[in-house]
Amino acid sequence: MFELKIQTGMAVYFADPHSPRQPGTNENTKGLLRQYFPKGTDLSRWTAEEIDAVAVTLDSRPRKTPTRKTPAEALNELLQSAQQAGVPATG
Repeated sequence: MFELKIQTGMAVYFADPHSPRQPGTNENTKGLLRQYFPKGTDLSRWTAEEIDAVAVTLDSRPRKTPTRKTPAEALNELLQSAQQAGVPATG
């Protein structure tokens, strides 16, 4: 966790175990994934392209945040601001 922050400069937060007030977007994302892959689904029966298509669909869906940005828009904005600030890109 700390290594990630050092390399990216971004803070990383995890919900505390057994803290129902801190589910964050993790629980929401699991619920969205369950629309495509019900609990207990064997993911090996899906191709990488089909799973990627679900990821693109979810990344294109606005979240309930004050800005109503999609995850893809938020990531793109973050990467652009980091690039303008002179932070080297990863990859």
